Amino acid sequence: MAAELTKEEAAKADAEVEAAKDEFEDAKEEEEEESSDIFSVSKEELSIIRAELASEFPDDYNYLSDAYILSVASKPYSKDPTKRRPLDYSLSKLKDVLKWRESEGATEMEDLIILGNGSHTAPAAIEQPEKLTKAKAMIVSLNYGSTYWHGFTKDGRPIMWIRTNRKPWYPDVDAECNALISLADAGIKAMPDGITDFVCIADSSYPPPPNPTFMIKTLKALVKGYPDRLNMLMSAPISSIVQFVMNLLLPLMPGRLASKVNLMDSEKMKETLKDLLVGGEQAIPTFFGGPCDHDKFFPEESKCPNRGEGTLKFDYFGMVERLQKAKADFQAQKAS
Repeated sequence: MAAELTKEEAAKADAEVEAAKDEFEDAKEEEEEESSDIFSVSKEELSIIRAELASEFPDDYNYLSDAYILSVASKPYSKDPTKRRPLDYSLSKLKDVLKWRESEGATEMEDLIILGNGSHTAPAAIEQPEKLTKAKAMIVSLNYGSTYWHGFTKDGRPIMWIRTNRKPWYPDVDAECNALISLADAGIKAMPDGITDFVCIADSSYPPPPNPTFMIKTLKALVKGYPDRLNMLMSAPISSIVQFVMNLLLPLMPGRLASKVNLMDSEKMKETLKDLLVGGEQAIPTFFGGPCDHDKFFPEESKCPNRGEGTLKFDYFGMVERLQKAKADFQAQKAS
């Protein structure tokens, strides 16, 4: 059943978003104008960037692929678009991403899933009660099955699917955001060579009432932790709640990010997916009127078995395995 937004809820959401505007001003001010110009970056310059990142972030520098580093370093400079970004400027942007990941504990998210999937009486669990509590909370969010990776676009971008009808009405904001970080990183690790961004497709038939704190924290993560990672977000059908959320968030977004959001009706979504997905019409999910049953891999929580000795029901590790196989298939087809 679709949620209805009361005047009080709408006013509260407006107030929280208004209070958060200043936190996004830096990203909007630093944004370069959209440009198709790409400048060359030498192997020596790439090595310099790699060495600097490895020195400061030895545990996480490999998270950034060469393709992503080059995509950042090859862009025009905002102060003079006829020139390439200075190396120090590109390094600063890349370091900001890794600093954000450090502050959010991004590198430990998969370890937390493993911890929560194991026995809660195991030595690792008993010796780390705070981590176990954090792991259990994140696993609750993963178990909703509201967000997952499945398949690729025809040009090799992994697809994150969002099922809003499975989202909780009263989310644990930190746990939800931690689950998103773990999922985002799994998708980024499965990107084919040369691919640096992903596509997000949302079934917004029955969204819960908007939670401003969650919306703002998620947007911050996208802007600060995953800049230029979102290629496109498509959502259908259009509802009053979705329109309300977009009207709140779009003014906060840097222009390039805002331009990637596409709201559409279900028929247009079906036609778009036919051209977008590997597998074409046969890959369109049932919730958009196609034959592909995502519930075979990502059923509702009540229909999921436990994956280990802990509380994980969401098939995180199966999802990662299927993504890696789809990546290998895509690269093999591209090479043939």
